[in-house]
Amino acid sequence: MKKKIAVMAVMLCAAVSTAACAGKGTSDKDSVVLGQEEEESADQTKLNMIQPQAYSTVEGLNLEKGSYISIIGKSEDSEYWDEVKRGAEDAVEQLNEALGYSGRDEIKVTYNAPGHEGDVDEQINILDEELDRYPVAVGIAVIDKTACEVQFDLATENNIPVVGMDSPSDYPGLMLVSTNNQEAGATAADKMAGLLNEQGEVLLFIQDNISGSAKQREAGMISQFQSQYPNITVSGIYYMDELDSMKEGTAEKLGKAAEDVTDEELIQQILAEHPNAKGCIGANEETTKMLIDACEASESDDIRLIGFDGGETLTEALEDGKVDGLIVQNPYGMGYATVVAAARSALDMANEANVDTGYAWVTQDNMEETAIKNMLY
Repeated sequence: MKKKIAVMAVMLCAAVSTAACAGKGTSDKDSVVLGQEEEESADQTKLNMIQPQAYSTVEGLNLEKGSYISIIGKSEDSEYWDEVKRGAEDAVEQLNEALGYSGRDEIKVTYNAPGHEGDVDEQINILDEELDRYPVAVGIAVIDKTACEVQFDLATENNIPVVGMDSPSDYPGLMLVSTNNQEAGATAADKMAGLLNEQGEVLLFIQDNISGSAKQREAGMISQFQSQYPNITVSGIYYMDELDSMKEGTAEKLGKAAEDVTDEELIQQILAEHPNAKGCIGANEETTKMLIDACEASESDDIRLIGFDGGETLTEALEDGKVDGLIVQNPYGMGYATVVAAARSALDMANEANVDTGYAWVTQDNMEETAIKNMLY
């Protein structure tokens, strides 16, 4: 009997800050992490964020010797995806230890991803190659929610379960391991509203216009602003995968060729065209970094900035006051839980539809708290 493709949705819903999700529409979700002892490791804090907790442990996953799990991310070059990879590798290391496997008997996991986060074709090619290796299960963060249908059909035909992570797919019946992106977007809107005293113009910078996670975050922000903050106007939404097509108009204004216009220059031009904008939200790590650089270069000191993710670069920017706050996801927990979900699928064990790996609202004021510090990477 064919195994059902299991795209596990790790919906990251729990915020770990004491000030986490306070706003008109999002509830204040103080995590159990806040009550943990200080000596707890950062990785354990991240695992404790996962709900249900069954996905924070490899206990009871009796995979056969030499089993192979393939994890496919969106990018090879990102602090966020490095954490996903590390979580997946730690899960497999603990699994081998628990089962007493060593040498050739060890369960193996690989992480592969496109060199560029938006490269849908390369990701599909990677998935094709991985399916040819007949892993016991695949975990994938689809770049384009409409892509990979043929590959998912093929996986089903060959009894290879698929576990989705980070971003939902339009493929029917898939479970997903991901942040509760709509709620995280709403939280970002609440926090921006607080910074702006609930009035003013806001610009949204979204990582792309094709991934499910990006669309959900955008929807969460828009819905929250419209329903809860009538005096805040979203005066522009910009997608980072459409920047090149926007450079023609900017090139003429700057007196240079379109291919010579940098992303930073384009964002500076966008800011200049919205002199009344008081706040910007970047919806992922790279987008937030670009916003920080553009605001610095244009000397836009009066613009409040909120971003997503919590790698070293963004953490330093927060310390330096270049960004007001960060929605920090739990990529380590996501990678770990994806391996657990993949193993459960390979063993025909029951799986939850949604697995919540949590997120945190991080500011200069709380970033030194143990629970928050443990979420940074």
